[in-house]
Amino acid sequence: MSYFNYDNLTFSYDPFPIGLAKQLMDDATYQQLLENYPSLDRFGFQPKLGNKYSLSERFNPKYYHDVIRNNPVWRDFHDWLNSPDFLAGILGALRQHHIDLGYDLSSTRVKRLRSLLKDIRQGEIGPGAVRLKTRFEFSMLPADGGNIKPHTDSHSKVITLVVSMLEEGEWDSAFGGGTDVNRPKDMSRVFNELNQQGEFEDMEVLDSYDFKPNQGVIFVRTFNSWHSVQPMTGTGSDVMRKTLTINVERKL
Repeated sequence: MSYFNYDNLTFSYDPFPIGLAKQLMDDATYQQLLENYPSLDRFGFQPKLGNKYSLSERFNPKYYHDVIRNNPVWRDFHDWLNSPDFLAGILGALRQHHIDLGYDLSSTRVKRLRSLLKDIRQGEIGPGAVRLKTRFEFSMLPADGGNIKPHTDSHSKVITLVVSMLEEGEWDSAFGGGTDVNRPKDMSRVFNELNQQGEFEDMEVLDSYDFKPNQGVIFVRTFNSWHSVQPMTGTGSDVMRKTLTINVERKL
């Protein structure tokens, strides 16, 4: 089974590869994930990242693993994300849009068969000593002031996929909540290999991907993959911007 459909994926390439996959999941699967999305009391507040709540292997890991273990919907999803099917699917979708990251099951030589079988069992694909792993987090931003400050992502990340999790009509687009593509106003700050955090006032917004149901924003981490979510304007609202943030990373 594949949860994601990349047939409607479109890409932009400047200043870094970023795309939008609409109707990412079939309606029934999407609704099932929505209905089982964890409640806010399981999340931890992450002020260093902006105004954000997170539930993941790194933030509130005990509750995160409880959700994965005890909820069959998320357990099955977690297993699929850590399978070679997910990695092969997203890497293949990128290649179809002229983004070849050099990870390809079909190019593996027979002499590496034993190593390849081990990689498949562990959900890893990679040339030489470089392998890939997948993890994801549940993320919430308050419509009242929630934000994620400009950054480029850590060096270990290869691909990020941000999946919107909301019901039709749940979100007021006037609140904002889009994923912004940024470029520093000071060009000496463009190179950000070490993922130093920026400030909103120091950035131009080159493009923005609106927060809408059942879509995924996919981008490749580069030295200049500056992105953010600007402070949202839903003053007094208790609505949350809910997402799944899926990261494909190098396993060092």
